[in-house]
Amino acid sequence: MKMNNRLKPLTIACIAALGMSISQQALAGDGAIAGQINDSAEARVYVGAKIKIKELNLVTESRRDGSFRFPSVPAGNYTLEVSYLGEQTKRIPITVSDDQTITPVVVLGEDDTLEELLVLGQRSSQASAINQQRVSNRISNVVSADAIGQFPDQNAAESLQRLPGLTIERDQGEGRFVGIRGIDPNLNNVVINGLNIPSPESGVRSVALDVIPSELIQTLEVSKSVTPDMDGDAIGGSVSVKSVSAFDKQQDTASVTVQASQNDLRDETSPKISGTFTQKITPDFGVAAALSYFDREFGSDNIESNGDDEVEQRHYSITRERLGAAVNFDYRPDFNNQYFLRTLYSEFSDDEYRMANAFTFDGEDSEIVRSSKDRYESQSIFTVALGGEHQLDTWQADWQVGYAMSDEDEPNALYYDFVTENDSIESNLETMIPQVTQDADAMDLSTYELDEIAFEDNYTKDTETSFKLDLTRPITLGDYKGELKMGTKYRTREKDRDSQIFIYDGDFDDIAPADFAGASPDYSLGDFGPSLDRTGLRDFFNTNRSNLELAELDSEIESNGATYVNQEDIFAAYVMGSVDINNWHIVAGVRYESTDFSTEGMRVELIENEETDVEEVVNTPWASDKDYDHWLPSINVRYSFSEKLQLRGAYTQTISRPKFEDVAAFQIIESKTEEDDGEFVTEREAEVGNPELNPYEAQNIDIALEYYPGDIGVLSAGYFYKDIDNFVVFADVAGTEGWEGYDEVIQAINGDTATLHGLELSWVKAFNNGFLVAANATFTDSEATTYLEGETYETQLPNQSDRVGNLTFGYEANAFSLRLAMTYKSENFEEIDGDMLRFEDDHTQVDFMAKYFINDDMQLYFNAVNLTDEPFYNYFDTRNKNAQYEEYGRTYQVGFTWQLR
Repeated sequence: MKMNNRLKPLTIACIAALGMSISQQALAGDGAIAGQINDSAEARVYVGAKIKIKELNLVTESRRDGSFRFPSVPAGNYTLEVSYLGEQTKRIPITVSDDQTITPVVVLGEDDTLEELLVLGQRSSQASAINQQRVSNRISNVVSADAIGQFPDQNAAESLQRLPGLTIERDQGEGRFVGIRGIDPNLNNVVINGLNIPSPESGVRSVALDVIPSELIQTLEVSKSVTPDMDGDAIGGSVSVKSVSAFDKQQDTASVTVQASQNDLRDETSPKISGTFTQKITPDFGVAAALSYFDREFGSDNIESNGDDEVEQRHYSITRERLGAAVNFDYRPDFNNQYFLRTLYSEFSDDEYRMANAFTFDGEDSEIVRSSKDRYESQSIFTVALGGEHQLDTWQADWQVGYAMSDEDEPNALYYDFVTENDSIESNLETMIPQVTQDADAMDLSTYELDEIAFEDNYTKDTETSFKLDLTRPITLGDYKGELKMGTKYRTREKDRDSQIFIYDGDFDDIAPADFAGASPDYSLGDFGPSLDRTGLRDFFNTNRSNLELAELDSEIESNGATYVNQEDIFAAYVMGSVDINNWHIVAGVRYESTDFSTEGMRVELIENEETDVEEVVNTPWASDKDYDHWLPSINVRYSFSEKLQLRGAYTQTISRPKFEDVAAFQIIESKTEEDDGEFVTEREAEVGNPELNPYEAQNIDIALEYYPGDIGVLSAGYFYKDIDNFVVFADVAGTEGWEGYDEVIQAINGDTATLHGLELSWVKAFNNGFLVAANATFTDSEATTYLEGETYETQLPNQSDRVGNLTFGYEANAFSLRLAMTYKSENFEEIDGDMLRFEDDHTQVDFMAKYFINDDMQLYFNAVNLTDEPFYNYFDTRNKNAQYEEYGRTYQVGFTWQLR
């Protein structure tokens, strides 16, 4: 929350407590422990194990490479206790001497008769994820690399949908954006290897995680509560993606996977190949690399309406390529110093051809528009992070310098519209799949005229450079041990949007639309009529572009109104402390974030004045800036009733900065002066950005009870509540200050408070007989205020489903592995459209995976995605009034993986 030069009580309490911590004399440990957890075969990495020095009540956890450290331990004899779900607790005696670092190696799983099963399959991945969740300082969920491989998920978004409270927004049937607890994906934070990832898409902050192939991922962690050392812009939560590292593996590894997939809607076969490689070139230096390439041909059939007098049929044919690569280097010269270089590159492209038939029902004035969209779009993400970890006596220093770049390129997009009037068309919109009745003329392109051609070049680039430094040291508060951590972070970000739009609306008299007609496409939702020849349309435009009549004013206003530059600088500093008091583990502190935002764009006004016979576009540069700061206190607590049962609680304050398109400096104004009853009347309408928007501000409460039965499993229940101020809504602000005399002005504004609360339930269990069950459900309720035509409407949060759930059944033997997984999302409110409410229907998807282990190094797998051929459906007001119905079909995948070493 913004403090307005005064600190709230919780902030004061946190800082006072930390000040007391700093003033206390830290235990000057004479020795240190730098240990490693292995299995007897040195094949597994135990991340998330709980390590405790019993006599001192000092607790830590193993890191992603299985290592652990106690930096300051008094000389003496102690018992080291190591617990890891799925393994027997291990206790070993140790002796710490003055000015020495001992390096114990703890071996787990020596008597595990299921060792092969653990290494190969589901149990190992579940154990890793659950152990990391158990020891986390926050309320979080984890997906490990092995778990990702147990589902037919093609990207990071689809892997995350299996977690409690998470949903995905799909595009052409593939998961793209991730929502946490029903919150808009724009209000989540996404980091890759510690770097904040800019969005390649124009106008938004949300990162479409389908650009990250699953093969590049070592772990995915979703934090639903935050600590002060994390970025504050995470009202929904924070998604952390970590790519592969050589020290994540006990042994050198190399693998390759080849796959073929087929989509039954378009009957196309698509290839995929991927590989990973890790090697410790020396004991101190390691390299890891991953590469993935997927060329997928598919499509969808779509029909949508406005709920009143328009229906549109759409036929999509898509070639989607995804290329991902990661190369990571680690250098660890000694126990006290580590260096790393992390790189990741991902490129995602869509070659899309869409044909559409738009029918407008208006009696004798009924009209049909047959159109085409020929578009190639590519998105890329590149990140590089250089950092280190250094143990300096009692202080540990962690630093990182990073650069991240995302872009979206849409060159040479071409759109055609062919129009005819036809009073024979009819349809019933009060149904899920409207059918359109057409006569022979409607099916004959020779009865149409070319109405408009549009050609676009759009490019968006989003870059961020950052630096962060964290300092940590052990402290003591009386008889209790703890840790003090402080740090700073600086981020500078720039998002550029450049559009060149050319609209041609004349000199079409010599064009015969029938010359572009082809056979009717394979369309499953009704009679589609003739197709439009993609190559012929492109060739005609390239040959005749110079002879076409350019609508200069329309082109100018569309181009300039969509071009802007946003700049954002964020400085952050924090201080936090953690302490173990008997059965309590407390993490508290405060984060300060200062934001300097500026935007440059254009005020573009189209003036059509009959009185002065003027028709022109007036372009006026517009720039604006806004500065604001926030103090963000938080406290996370964990109370352990026993080794199996623990209670978590969190109170946090977070923010989310508005979407870039909402705060961009753009104004698109249309001013028309026409004669009416002998007088000239001017009407003005506008669509404008709002650089003065305040960020969302939220207070969050989380409570969770977790039960770990001792084997690989967890049973948990949690309640969460969010109170969100400055919720952004779109409103007509005509007549308000600065917009006097306008008839309509649509602008994003800060609305009233929105609230969200809910219940999360989860059960995961891996049985010793090979069976696995995972089930979770989230129940939420929300309230928000939306403005429309000067009136307020009480609604739920947009895109927020009341019920979300997952159910997975698995079985694994030494020779094979099976999983059947279902995801469910209930209906949700999308928006107010005119005088109707638009809803997304509930969605249930069932996927199946089977693996056969030929031997320890080779496996075959078969995946079936969307087994029940679940469509995407939106409706107005009642479920039988179509807004959009789209089918994707089933997808089948067959693959082979070879573990080369």
